[in-house]
Amino acid sequence: MEETPLSALCANLSTGETRRERLPEDWGDRFVGGKGLAARYLYETLEPGTDPLSDANVVVFAIGPLSGHLPGETRVAAVTKSPLSGAFLDSYVGGSFASRLVGSLRPNTLLVVEGVASAPSALVVSDGDARIERTASWGEDAVSTDAAFDGGVACIGPAGENRVRFATVAVDGGDHQFGRGGVGAVFGSKRLKAVVARDDPPTRGEGGAGLADAFESSDAGRWLDAHGTVGTVEFADAADVLPTRGWRDGTFAGAEDIGIEAVRAAATARERSDDDVPGDFRVRGDDGSVPRGATPISLGAALGIDDFDAVAELGGLCDRLGLDVISAGNAVAWAARAAEEGLLSDVSAGETHAPTFGGVEEAHRVSFVDPDTARELLEHVVRRDTELGDTLADGVAAAVSRFGGADLIPIIKGLSLPTYDPRGSPAQALAYATSDRGACHRRARPVVEEVFATEEWTEAERAASVVAEQNARAASWCLVADDFVGEALADRTASMLEARGYDQNAETLGERVWNLTRLFNVREGFDREDDSLPAAIRRSQERGHREGLDADAFDSLLSAYYDRRGWDERGRPTRSTLERLDLLSDVDAETPVGE
Repeated sequence: MEETPLSALCANLSTGETRRERLPEDWGDRFVGGKGLAARYLYETLEPGTDPLSDANVVVFAIGPLSGHLPGETRVAAVTKSPLSGAFLDSYVGGSFASRLVGSLRPNTLLVVEGVASAPSALVVSDGDARIERTASWGEDAVSTDAAFDGGVACIGPAGENRVRFATVAVDGGDHQFGRGGVGAVFGSKRLKAVVARDDPPTRGEGGAGLADAFESSDAGRWLDAHGTVGTVEFADAADVLPTRGWRDGTFAGAEDIGIEAVRAAATARERSDDDVPGDFRVRGDDGSVPRGATPISLGAALGIDDFDAVAELGGLCDRLGLDVISAGNAVAWAARAAEEGLLSDVSAGETHAPTFGGVEEAHRVSFVDPDTARELLEHVVRRDTELGDTLADGVAAAVSRFGGADLIPIIKGLSLPTYDPRGSPAQALAYATSDRGACHRRARPVVEEVFATEEWTEAERAASVVAEQNARAASWCLVADDFVGEALADRTASMLEARGYDQNAETLGERVWNLTRLFNVREGFDREDDSLPAAIRRSQERGHREGLDADAFDSLLSAYYDRRGWDERGRPTRSTLERLDLLSDVDAETPVGE
């Protein structure tokens, strides 16, 4: 371990004061950094039942012991209580903010934002300290706000200001996003427009070149080098798991028009990181970034739109205004299906509260293959100026509560499903259901193996696969590693930690952190009922080949997962599991545990 005491730099927006808070050294020994250390801080700091949009919530930015030393983009974590789900939320971002925050924040490991500013403010971090400044950029989009500050900028757009519960925090003018779960809404509730990191990134340590070579030659590195994350579009389409037209189908006739070749044709250059490891497509001349994996799926196939330029425009709109593209696409898809089902007939017919989304003709009600109306609806969501827009700004689950249609779009813990249709992979359904922040494909992606398996996986194989991936990702995010780098170099995690002075088993680290975030959620009242199989996934695809998943079979699979985890039948970590993971002493009196 480093001799520098483990510390958090805390900025209180209410008082305007900053302080350095020394953290228990054993937290560093057991949770390392990144996700693990930030989760431990959040669990310690928040009272159960804290309103995510109140001044009592905090946002914790975290770096790790290998930040700036791993190949690929340097990344940082943002951890808070989600205003969309009420559960634990962690999100990760690369770009200039991440690399410069590492240089600006050290010797601290965490940056904690507390309280609520009296006026729109920015938090400027430099030389291990921070100061709070008034800002005149309130009301500006992410592009304008980024240009207004000198340094690496993480900022909100109008969606965050208006507390849209799936608002993002944008980096590099929207090229990168702290995405799902609504950390941007927490910024808005604190009147925090931006966090600015002023210092230069640290110099990479020795050994970086060898790790870069290992990553570039790995399966993940070669996949990323070949086509980037947009390759997900054609993979999901070939596997009949591409969410299409509001989760009706698993394949999309226009997949090639919004997939790899469309991106290659649009890109004028390929952006790579400083050490020239494989990167994604991000350059599109004067028109901004080329859409990556989630955008063509959520704003293309999911809405039946095969016009690449229209998809790119919708994605750019979300990036500038600060909307999570996955949640945004699902919100529009739900509205289109709800309109078809006649569920919106009782929406107020006032000038700004009409089922036509505010002053447009009846013929232009939201529908599939209609990018113009999709754009209009998303703008109303951001402004919250129509009844439907205001309701959808609180998430699809809020719209379901208001209008009905629970079986139209799949949702787990308040988060609508992303990227892969789990009707082609029961293991992926399990991964979504048990994800700590709600439906998320980044915690585990067993679908990429299960859909092409020559023999059907057993219940035990599915549970084991999900547990192993979740643990591995949790360990990687303690470092904090890029997703693909962490996946490719998983077998080196322990040796990399050892080189930085940590005696840590990577598998145990990941399992410990996964159980810690489960404790947070259990304390908030989440249990087996929340690890659910959505009604939409129990129905077969209308024009696809995938049958709906059986609820009883899934319930049995969930029990197998709990057993593998060492949790009781309600999904609570047991005392023996917590003792084995050296977590029992961390549990407070408000957190129920299994016997």
